[in-house]
Amino acid sequence: MQTLQETIRPSADLRNHYSEISKQCRENNEAVIITVKGRGDTVSLGYGEYQRMKSRIELLELLAEAQDDIDNGRIAPMKDTFDDIRNILKGGQSWGSTKL
Repeated sequence: MQTLQETIRPSADLRNHYSEISKQCRENNEAVIITVKGRGDTVSLGYGEYQRMKSRIELLELLAEAQDDIDNGRIAPMKDTFDDIRNILKGGQSWGSTKL
């Protein structure tokens, strides 16, 4: 995984040099940190990088939920789960013959 480069720019640059900042975000895959009175205020990312970051966060959340299920014993044998899915797809029983 590659590290996201960051650049810090004052808020006046966002107003006066938007196209340059936009190009910097899109073409260089950089995060531009916008400051107000010398303190971080906002981060600008290219849309593609935003989508990649959002996807990674969503995956991490799913993995954390799965780990929580394992840690708390909310698991079922894989065979039972696949049997339930096959029955549903065949139009048989409804979901839930496996007890969680």
